[in-house]
Amino acid sequence: MNSILNAAIQSAERSEIAFTKYITANDAGSTGAHQAGFHIHKSAWALAFDTPGAKGTNKDKFVTIKWQNDFETYSRFTYYGVGTRNEYRLTRFGRGFPYLQDEHVGDLLVLAKKSSDYFEAFVLQSDDEIEDFFAALNISTTDTNGIVPKQFEQSAEDILLRCFEAYVKSTLEEFPRTLDLASNARSCYIGAYNITTETIKSQPDKEILNWLDAEFQLFKAFETDRYLQRIQKPFETVEELIETANTILNRRKSRAGKSLEHHLATIFDIFGISYATQCVTEDNKKPDFLFPGPDAYHNSSFQDSRLLMLAAKTTCKDRWRQILNEADRIKIKHLFTLQQGISKNQLEEMYKYHVNLVVPKAYISSFPPNFRDQLLTLESFVRLVLAN
Repeated sequence: MNSILNAAIQSAERSEIAFTKYITANDAGSTGAHQAGFHIHKSAWALAFDTPGAKGTNKDKFVTIKWQNDFETYSRFTYYGVGTRNEYRLTRFGRGFPYLQDEHVGDLLVLAKKSSDYFEAFVLQSDDEIEDFFAALNISTTDTNGIVPKQFEQSAEDILLRCFEAYVKSTLEEFPRTLDLASNARSCYIGAYNITTETIKSQPDKEILNWLDAEFQLFKAFETDRYLQRIQKPFETVEELIETANTILNRRKSRAGKSLEHHLATIFDIFGISYATQCVTEDNKKPDFLFPGPDAYHNSSFQDSRLLMLAAKTTCKDRWRQILNEADRIKIKHLFTLQQGISKNQLEEMYKYHVNLVVPKAYISSFPPNFRDQLLTLESFVRLVLAN
């Protein structure tokens, strides 16, 4: 199955609404009707609008459409209801748009709604592709030119768990590297819940917690798959039992800290932030994140005030002091933590030593009221870096 066909199937299955139609000569303007643009059947009004169009009025909506997982257009859904017209069309694709030409008449258009103003679109050209698409979604050619009927409602959680299961079965490693585990958990979550880049940028604090939770679920799936048979059998010696238990516990502890760094790095990448991880500052000290990077840090003419560092620790009640000497040029040390509920005395000591906490927005309420205004969320820390 080729990549475009597979992407079209997954996009339609996981979309809010999916629409299909064969591209016609009328769509391409080959009939001389001067109405080039995809005609959308009246029954598919929910693809773009909250209510059906009303005769006597026109209305439109602009949306972004990503075509063939390649390029995007800023296009317009329009309902024409004035005069004798009573139809919906999708138009405005820019110069050089390839799919409204004669050679694409008869191809299958698949349009999948991912959010209110963002769509994915695919054009399937061969008979085999079109037949495979129909078979995968259990529809027939008579179901085209309308909304794709849902065969059954799949919860996002079901899709997520199936994605986890497929990944666990696909790798022969006992356990993948922490980077691979984090990346695949995040990918499964984003796909299952149809998370867009715009969503992540609008709520990074929420998404990073979702990614961490998804990774923990994937990690447990690996544990169950890799160790279930072993722990169901008797251990021959106490030493063997202890060794197995220690292996499991140590892997759990080592994974948690690294996973937080991996997910933070992805947030920074999505925002286009320049940074380096585990780079040397002084005396082989290596902060988790250095902004904008080692070249700036070791350039004496680069202003100290424009340098930032961020440590990442799942808990920090005792470990926050470890970061005090990680970057001598940077007076204020930022520390991202998942710790909830730190005492007033500990917080006072942290701020005395210029350690500023960064915590997920949802955790702010677990801190003493007098300190909440001093805490940074991940979103506000990102704004600080971008403005620096």
